[in-house]
Amino acid sequence: MSQGTAGAPSPTGAHAGGVHAPSSRAALIMGALGVVYGDIGTSPLYTLRACLTGLSVHTDLEPAHLLGVLSILFWMLMVVVSLKYVTLVLRADNRGEGGTLALLELAVRNREGKMRWVLIVLGIFGAALFYGDSMITPAISVLSALEGISIVSHTLDRWVVPIALVVLVGLFVIQSHGTGLMGKLFGPVMVLWFGTLAALGGWQIWQTPEVLAALNPMWGLRFIVEFPVISFVLLGAVVLALTGAEALYADMGHFGRPAIRSAWFSMVLPALTLCYFGQGALLLRDPTAIRNPFFMMAPEWGLAPLVALATIATIVASQAVISGAYSVTRQAVQLGFWPRMQILHTSAVEKGQIYLPQVNALLLCAVLVLVLLFRNSDNLAAAYGFAVTGTMLTTSVLAFAVLPRGSTGVKRVLWLTILGFLLLFDVLLFSANVFKIHEGGWLPLLVAIVVFTLMMTWRQGRRLLSDMQHRDRQPLKEFMEQLEEYPPSRVPGTAIFMTMNSGNVPPALLHNLKHNKVLHDHVLFLTILVADVPYISPEERFEVKKLSASSWTATVNYGFKEDPDVPEALRLVAEAYPELDLEPMRTSYFLSRQTVVAARKPALWRWRRAVFSFMARNSTRSTKFFKIPANRVVEMGMQVEL
Repeated sequence: MSQGTAGAPSPTGAHAGGVHAPSSRAALIMGALGVVYGDIGTSPLYTLRACLTGLSVHTDLEPAHLLGVLSILFWMLMVVVSLKYVTLVLRADNRGEGGTLALLELAVRNREGKMRWVLIVLGIFGAALFYGDSMITPAISVLSALEGISIVSHTLDRWVVPIALVVLVGLFVIQSHGTGLMGKLFGPVMVLWFGTLAALGGWQIWQTPEVLAALNPMWGLRFIVEFPVISFVLLGAVVLALTGAEALYADMGHFGRPAIRSAWFSMVLPALTLCYFGQGALLLRDPTAIRNPFFMMAPEWGLAPLVALATIATIVASQAVISGAYSVTRQAVQLGFWPRMQILHTSAVEKGQIYLPQVNALLLCAVLVLVLLFRNSDNLAAAYGFAVTGTMLTTSVLAFAVLPRGSTGVKRVLWLTILGFLLLFDVLLFSANVFKIHEGGWLPLLVAIVVFTLMMTWRQGRRLLSDMQHRDRQPLKEFMEQLEEYPPSRVPGTAIFMTMNSGNVPPALLHNLKHNKVLHDHVLFLTILVADVPYISPEERFEVKKLSASSWTATVNYGFKEDPDVPEALRLVAEAYPELDLEPMRTSYFLSRQTVVAARKPALWRWRRAVFSFMARNSTRSTKFFKIPANRVVEMGMQVEL
């Protein structure tokens, strides 16, 4: 059974039944520091080194050039992160929730025709790129942290990759135990991390305050005018400072817009600025520090503790993106872009703490292969930049379709002007990384193409099956009225038929009548719909209608961040409608199990039909996904030509 889309219930706002929130503003900010800013907070480990290493290939590294690069980096942070994400994109919330798929649902709402299709394609491709990001972030973050041991002693270089593999395996293995305990430690750890960034950078700036001149955007503009081509290529490395910006939006539902903004402006942005400028100050005094300016800011006695702290911080950053992959997958399943998968809740309190075994296993394999294939963070930088800029560009395009909506006159012109300005930045960043596809950018592109193809194949296959069933079935109300006039043998209890189309006769009923030649005393036709909002309020949860003397239809609505629970939904229905006999031991569930076979005139190309059939065979069973007791289920097999 696939999920459809219910009508959009009411406007944006705090979601109903959302993630349990800490009681105080300080706790929310602490949580945001631990989860939202882990990725962007570890960017100083490799960003400036990647920028200047690439620059030194084309020209000598002079003080003016260093100040120009620092100026570009700082103002990119201000424009892309502070203005675009923290100030503007956070406004585009889907009942308090953010992320590519949440934004996509807002963008296509009330849209039809070609534009809707284009937005869906862009949104799904952006979500597919996120999986490439989820693979690369743990690999590049942990490698960059452990590369600090080479500053302690070059004899330890050969241990970087083996230790990274051990750390990453450990990180993925503990996912099944939940992130609750680690989550409590994330906030304080990241407070210590950002404090360390600020202290190291501040100390270096104190010794060479001339570096603060780079706060003036004129240094960046001079560099661009003097080296236009090099500046364009440089953007491919500068974007590494912006990694994790998507997390600000994706995790909005967990911590709220005010906490995310407060954490950015009060701690994260100042700490990052001090750290980048501190590395610049060190390089002004000692250009040879370019081999690893971050770790060389620290005194010799502090190197080992800094490597340990950096490793822990990168684990936090990796944890955030792994959890994000779980959330994106669950949203894709609920919205009908991915087959049903096993979703385990690791906390009885926090709805957002989920674990998907299949996703975890695939990510672990992919990350280990990346570490063994690329072996250091510099080699992964090009791949990372392409994934990040692709997702950011998608967000900007979707924001164009959402933020100006409803505004008129001068306000609309202002919105379009600002968004057009930001879109130009994203196009430049993405274009710069397109030229690095051969250096590693091919990896996230390949992953995105594969995931996008799978998602669209599943979506189209389910739509075709639904259309075929809708076309070939009889109207349910008339069928039940006629059936009760000339009924077959009646048996005690209630039969619950799961159906995709609530107005048509489900195949399972026809098969049951054909083979068993009986009808239960009470019949309920149950349809599960997924709305284009993250959570559904209790009063919108279900709708029940009477079809005939002994049959009813029930439609149960869920948000795309909620997990369907059929027994619990039926308990609520039974409380509201006592005349329905839904006592668990007197109910039986009838489901159709479809097997796809080739049609004479196939609606899908052969390879896509094969892919769809494979995904259907390996999807989680309906009983497990909908939490239906397996001993109360009767499955009716049927073949469907596609």
